[in-house]
Amino acid sequence: MERRKAYNRIYFCVIAFLLVALSVLGLLFGSVNISLSKLAEVILGRDTTSATYAILYSVRLPRVLASLLTGAGLGTAGVVLQSVLNNSLASSNTIGVNSGAGFFVMLSILLFPQNLAAKSLMAFIGAFATSAFILCLAYFAERSRVTIILAGVTISGFLVAAMNAMKIIDDDLVVNTLHFSIGSLSGVTMKNLLYPSIGIVTAITLALIFSKALNILTLGDGTAHSLGLNVNLYRIFFILISSALAGFVVSFSGLIGFVGLIIPHICRYFFRQDARLLLPASMLTGAVFVLAADLIGRVLFAPYEIPVGIILSLSGAPFFLYLLLRRGGKRVNA
Repeated sequence: MERRKAYNRIYFCVIAFLLVALSVLGLLFGSVNISLSKLAEVILGRDTTSATYAILYSVRLPRVLASLLTGAGLGTAGVVLQSVLNNSLASSNTIGVNSGAGFFVMLSILLFPQNLAAKSLMAFIGAFATSAFILCLAYFAERSRVTIILAGVTISGFLVAAMNAMKIIDDDLVVNTLHFSIGSLSGVTMKNLLYPSIGIVTAITLALIFSKALNILTLGDGTAHSLGLNVNLYRIFFILISSALAGFVVSFSGLIGFVGLIIPHICRYFFRQDARLLLPASMLTGAVFVLAADLIGRVLFAPYEIPVGIILSLSGAPFFLYLLLRRGGKRVNA
């Protein structure tokens, strides 16, 4: 037990170090590299007028914050969804929640192009509607793991077709939503992050506060009832949390996937099923993962860049196949 606690402390120390290091690297490197001394001058307030100052505060800082919020939000949402649905293949990407949020975001761009608050709200509504539909389907299908994933794929296909139809209706959407469809943090501003950051931080905080209830929920409905947990109420509550996280992330980052699938599995290897440790570990590890992916996309072919959504898909798709093959057709548990 003491050895495991020591390993846990080491894990969090390493992740915290990587988080700080990658955040600093994210500020320094890109199409234009900035020296560490220049960064220090800007941070200390000695430089407030140069191009370096403008690049850092208008471009690099919002992008680093967006990476942190994206990774933390999707990592936490993945843990919550996998626990609520009792399915280790569930994530906001694989069950269609991201597509639901994306469809409503595109709808808000079409109807309210200048309203950022409407964009965030519509993303949440779309994510929640999709999650609720999947939950109802899981209930009527006796929570068949395969059914849930297949339903998610079907819903995603339908919603992607609907988004493409909207692009045909409005030609401007093709240009305005190109990076959104791929999943990119390019062009994110502090204004774009205002409403989503509040929602993401609030949802993560609630998930951490009620992590004990999430632990009980993973034991199964019968056991949870016997322990005095209102299963239906808490299931809806956690679906709301995961919907808020996925929806708010999609509202500024676009259709980024696989973070919520990969990160909980990595963290579960170290922390098992204890949500009290699994949630903060997934939050921090997800942030590190997205920071690293965005940094790779920026520096690999600089001054050109590969959107973070492509980097994450290239790493996530093989991992998803690995999970399927490793199970060998066996029952999939959370």
